Amino acid sequence: MASHGTRRTSPALFILALALVLLAGPACVPGAESPPPPAKSAPARPSGPPTAYGAYVGYGADAVRRVAEFGAWLGRPEPRVGHAYLPGDNWSGIEGGSSDLDQWTEWRRAREDRLLVLNVPMLDRNEDHLPDSVVRAELADGADGRYDDHFAALARRLVQQGAQDTEIVLGWEMNGTTYSHRCAPAPASWKRYWTRIVTTMRSVPGQRFRFDFTPNRGRDAIPWTDCYPGDHYVDVIGMDAYDAPRGTPFTEQLTEPYGLLAQAAFARDHHKPLAYPEWGLYENGDNPTYMRGMLTWMAGQRPLYQTISDYCPHGVWRCGANPKSSAVYRALTGHQS
Repeated sequence: MASHGTRRTSPALFILALALVLLAGPACVPGAESPPPPAKSAPARPSGPPTAYGAYVGYGADAVRRVAEFGAWLGRPEPRVGHAYLPGDNWSGIEGGSSDLDQWTEWRRAREDRLLVLNVPMLDRNEDHLPDSVVRAELADGADGRYDDHFAALARRLVQQGAQDTEIVLGWEMNGTTYSHRCAPAPASWKRYWTRIVTTMRSVPGQRFRFDFTPNRGRDAIPWTDCYPGDHYVDVIGMDAYDAPRGTPFTEQLTEPYGLLAQAAFARDHHKPLAYPEWGLYENGDNPTYMRGMLTWMAGQRPLYQTISDYCPHGVWRCGANPKSSAVYRALTGHQS
């Protein structure tokens, strides 16, 4: 909605300062004027990750091992944020029946300060490109309680496995077209279904879950504000923010309708922390300007956590096609002498 693009203070000074940062190169990140709280000024030179950080580095036992290797590549201790996804092809996967989840909950239990970020689909056949008519019917069924038992089973499993404080990225990228759990075919049903899932999972004894509302950056198929289910049912305002579409400069990613500045304003207005569960390179190739821009932005915003997608074409460690961006990421996120 238009009101979310209205700033109490103009973003012009912030964008000008950020432009100077982008021109300065990876070795120097001067301060940048940020929007009102929860935004904060970027440090003169980040001494490490701007917030709790990690990377999506795959699934299963190999991915758990890669978390430590990612930290070693940066010259830092192992990241304390691990990011995993539940498979959405069938309800058993959404209930956490995959052995991959066991690996991640074991990783979470091994250290008290770790944070497990778990993307949870809202519907099965989640990547089957179901037609809108089927999605509407499925969302209506979910809103009426047909799928409650699946989410109660997931919540019980997480609590039993000692991951009762998991960060649940529920129905991510709902404003897009990729997933069956998309919002555009039936926003009212989608919102009722979200509240039903959250209520069901919160009813399980011992849980301390947080629920992240995480759209794609930008408008996409529907304004993501039209899908917001209400403050009582959301703990964190996330955003998946890849370097796309082709030819879009980072300053436009900030200022576009429903972009990064709009996300920060919305989170401030709703008294929620920010997060970036997915971000990384994409349609503009090896783009150190984008990489510097995102890291500087996050240094100023201090989100709850951020996890880069570290595989090709998005990544900085496991994707050799992005050496310039990789160098910027290591310079601003890795060990500082």
